Amino acid sequence: MKSKQPAGSPDEPFRCRVIHYNFSPKGGLEGLIVESGGERAQVVCPPHLGTDLARLVAEGDEVELSVEESPPSDKGPAAHPVYRLMELPETSHGEDRDEPGVAGIVTRFNYAKHGEANGVVLDTGDFVHLKPDGMIRVKLKIGDHVTADGETRPMELGGRVIEAAVVNGVKIEKKPKLAH
Repeated sequence: MKSKQPAGSPDEPFRCRVIHYNFSPKGGLEGLIVESGGERAQVVCPPHLGTDLARLVAEGDEVELSVEESPPSDKGPAAHPVYRLMELPETSHGEDRDEPGVAGIVTRFNYAKHGEANGVVLDTGDFVHLKPDGMIRVKLKIGDHVTADGETRPMELGGRVIEAAVVNGVKIEKKPKLAH
């Protein structure tokens, strides 16, 4: 079965929505699983661009990519069309961005270097950073439903980190930085 070419000419971008990251066996970002025109496809990333790609696009993002169709594999037919990423996408959000927020179920706590809980990881893979004071104020437990708003940016290993401003309706106050 021959893979479908992306819409448009080779000079036109491939418009798609990022469903999730695709990892290499060593844990690096190998590419993206995307949806375009109602169909899933895979976009393979050159190894040296994986970290930069994770910083530029997050799961759920609508993106335009410069791709070319991958040649057929000698290992058998692909489960979906496969494309090679030709260059990193330009994004409107840069590395830091504000989004309406995230929601999910607490699967585990995250800890500061000194061992105190400083946030939670949700079933979505997102990390809600509350700092230890915020954890005390919000009193989250494993299994709790969380909605969080704040500055959001992609994490290197997938998912997003949310610098929480509001969690479950509780405002998380930022402590002022002390002058030296």
